Amino acid sequence: MPEPGPSTRGHIPTTHPNGTGTGTGATTGTGGGTPSGTAAEAPTGAPARTTTGAPAAPAVTAARRAGLLVTLVLGGLTALPPLSMDMYLPALPEVTGSLRSPAATVQLTLTACLAGMALGQLVVGPMSDRWGRRRPLLVGMVVYVLATAACALAPNVALLISFRLAQGLAGAAGIVIARAVVRDLYDGVEMARFFSTLMLISGVAPVIAPLIGGQILRVTDWRGVFHVLTVVGLLLTLVVWRWLHETLPPERRHGGGVGSALRTMRGLLADRVFTGYMLSGGLAFAALFAYISASPFVVQEIYGASPQTFSLLFGLNSIGLVAVGQINGKLLVGRVSLDKALGVGLAVITLAALALLLMTSGVFGRPGLVPIAAGLFVLMSAMGLAMPNTNAQALMRTPHAAGSASALLGTCSFLIGAVASPLVGIAGEHTAVPMAVVQLVCALGALACFLGLCRPWRTARTR
Repeated sequence: MPEPGPSTRGHIPTTHPNGTGTGTGATTGTGGGTPSGTAAEAPTGAPARTTTGAPAAPAVTAARRAGLLVTLVLGGLTALPPLSMDMYLPALPEVTGSLRSPAATVQLTLTACLAGMALGQLVVGPMSDRWGRRRPLLVGMVVYVLATAACALAPNVALLISFRLAQGLAGAAGIVIARAVVRDLYDGVEMARFFSTLMLISGVAPVIAPLIGGQILRVTDWRGVFHVLTVVGLLLTLVVWRWLHETLPPERRHGGGVGSALRTMRGLLADRVFTGYMLSGGLAFAALFAYISASPFVVQEIYGASPQTFSLLFGLNSIGLVAVGQINGKLLVGRVSLDKALGVGLAVITLAALALLLMTSGVFGRPGLVPIAAGLFVLMSAMGLAMPNTNAQALMRTPHAAGSASALLGTCSFLIGAVASPLVGIAGEHTAVPMAVVQLVCALGALACFLGLCRPWRTARTR
């Protein structure tokens, strides 16, 4: 597919031709802990990135003006995976009957999609560092559309599982490349603000997706959910092809094959601070996954809430996450260092998880639904401080390999979350203690990785 030239109207502009422009200017001490006017510390052998004294390129200025367009396109890419997962949830009982398969087997269609999203990021991320963001993204979107259409036509559950795996692998392109594009276009506090904006979309999508799926099932069967997802994927592919211009210029791309990609990832993992942010974000995401996996059972079966009450509480928790994410992006970023905001977020998550464990284990007697719901609300809301800031801080260290770094961040989160989520039901159906234990262990692990590997007090002394 031919690449449109830089003068193509309507496209999100590329970075400055010299590879140093990002759309923001210098990284300041409030963003990543580096003094204003200096390059952020990079891993050994990685090129340092400076923006001091460089005039804003016309393309960068245009990128700022196109902020709404950037948000809509990247937000759509970010929302597609949760839509693919959660729109399908209300249809699971119908799939079980339609394909005459056990419920446990049909559940594998969810596992396959999640595994595909985790592993696909490891493939697409390095590809985008080698060939640019646009081409791998368009290929991934086309494969996503074809795989989703195949899901709608699957005659048996075995093929449906296979097509869902392919759907997840291809859908991973949107997750990983959206983060890499943000890294190409923005730096420092502006990148953190943009991640907070994306959280608004990614926080709303899982809430409305089951509602959309339920409405679709009122007029058609489970295959209609995949028909709608096919149309959404096709429209998003056209939007990307028409409006998303390349953001990684050729001089900043990496050559080589699989070996080179593995060496790049090994170099990223050797960077102690990057690994600290990656593990902190992944473990915080696992605490979130534990909530998503256990909350329907805990709220409805143990504490007796109706499905309508559960839906209301789930929505309120999502609003809390989104609201705090917007407070982080609009009010805190630029005024408070990202490490301070991240540390507060992880501390609040840890305290909320500890409170939940004390309540669910009966230390304060048998609590009602209100205290449990309050603890979950605080824990979920604090994710709005933890998740965007871990991504921003990790990617600020990796301008030389944003695609590979984004892949590692996403894969780490999905894999740790996939391991943590089954553990919430390990003690049976009559206790919420396992959920609280998993959340507390993950929160303590995230805090330990942040303090032990990132060592934020050292960067604070360099300001």
